[in-house]
Amino acid sequence: MNITRSDIIGFTDLTPEEVDAIAEHEHIAEVAAAALGNYLLGKTGGVAAIRTMIVDDIKAALARGDDKHAADLFMALRHLHEAHDPVP
Repeated sequence: MNITRSDIIGFTDLTPEEVDAIAEHEHIAEVAAAALGNYLLGKTGGVAAIRTMIVDDIKAALARGDDKHAADLFMALRHLHEAHDPVP
């Protein structure tokens, strides 16, 4: 039996795009990014840390002229905000 990428991400409360953004920012494998992201979600300030990673990735994408990737990352950022920063 093989564990798939979907299985690993399914164990977290993150989307594949959020995991990819963490992996990109930290230069780590998706499995490690999923574990790191899941850990951060459970910590005070963890959502803010993930948000910073995604914003950094957006800035890097824009700096190299990769508008499509920046737009994809923005959607991941938007989802993170909607899912993990509930409005009081």
